[in-house]
Amino acid sequence: MTTLALLHYAAPPVVGGVETVLRHQALELVRLGYAVRIIAGRGAAFDPRIPFVREPWVDSRASELAEVQRALQQGRVPADFDVWVARLTQRLQQHFSGVDAVLAHNVLTLNKNLVLTAALRRLVDAGLPLLAWAHDFAYLDPLYAEQLHPGYPWDLLREAWPGVPYVVISEHRRQLVIERLGWPPEQVHVIPPGIAIKSLWRLSPEVQRLVDELELWDADPVLLVPARITRRKNLGFALHVLAALRKRVPRPALVITGPPGPHNPANQAYLQELLQLRHALGLVGYAHFLYQHGPGEQPFVVPEAMIAQLYLVADALFFPSVREGFGLPVLEAGVLRVPVFAADIPPLRETGADDVTYFDPQGDPDEVAELILRSLKQQPAARLRRRVLQHYRWDRLMQERVVPLIEQTLARTRA
Repeated sequence: MTTLALLHYAAPPVVGGVETVLRHQALELVRLGYAVRIIAGRGAAFDPRIPFVREPWVDSRASELAEVQRALQQGRVPADFDVWVARLTQRLQQHFSGVDAVLAHNVLTLNKNLVLTAALRRLVDAGLPLLAWAHDFAYLDPLYAEQLHPGYPWDLLREAWPGVPYVVISEHRRQLVIERLGWPPEQVHVIPPGIAIKSLWRLSPEVQRLVDELELWDADPVLLVPARITRRKNLGFALHVLAALRKRVPRPALVITGPPGPHNPANQAYLQELLQLRHALGLVGYAHFLYQHGPGEQPFVVPEAMIAQLYLVADALFFPSVREGFGLPVLEAGVLRVPVFAADIPPLRETGADDVTYFDPQGDPDEVAELILRSLKQQPAARLRRRVLQHYRWDRLMQERVVPLIEQTLARTRA
């Protein structure tokens, strides 16, 4: 198993942007099969799978190094600087024992602990595989101008280290590094920070299971039908609309939350009709009846407490009923800021007024599909949501962009 060390001045539970990135990177790398250890001057273990190594001299506020740092900020290299660098180099070698590569956050580009920076340079020159995550650059920030001086060790922050891939968090930052510092473009990679969607939405383990099992993270759009399986809910029409969407986009999804209605035995037969229609339309894997997705393939009745979380997962509420008394899901979607596509019937008009997109529940499914896609594309919030889900989820960023860079670095080392 490949072992990685994540290095920063501090780690969770210390609160900070880099510390948050460190936490999510570590968790995702473990999920992807890597062994991970965190080395920092402050922090604590936050997951039993991820060892935490506290090394006080790595801290940006290391008391033993305070005099050295003070002299450096004034432009003086103290006489014992190399002694401290040698000591920390030896300690880092011990901490990196068994490590295949190090992901160092900000250490190569900020002057918070130049003893640490210089010690890392010695290890890299000796063959340590290292990737530099550069969230911030002292040489691009006027705040640090008076603390930076010509020559060693400050030049370690200004120059790109040979053979080290640098990751910056935006294309804008990459261009600044290339233009102002003269770094080779091929050495600078853009990988933005991500969003931990499951944590942000506070999804329960059961909802997480459903979303993962049904592959809803990559579906687009996800239409939620919070309804029991009865004929008046017009779910056959919903399947035809989904089939029309499939002709236009690769991965639409329809999620029907309810079980067969409990008061009419014919509803079980209706469910079988819908399942046959789903198969005939080629929608297996696209149309999901949650009733069928209990643990161990048992029937599943979605608890009311889960409905709000399912709204968060959905791109829109789809409500194709031909008869309703009121239309409570329209209000639920509204208060959760979820776009609503509803059948054009009087009770839903009364509930949704002018704030809902209506369609003929007995009309042309192709026209309804076009209406949905056109409407979502016209809503900035819906577009932004979809872009975030597609490009800024931690799981995707790590698997599609971070892991290939790690593996390329390891391959160069082994060659």
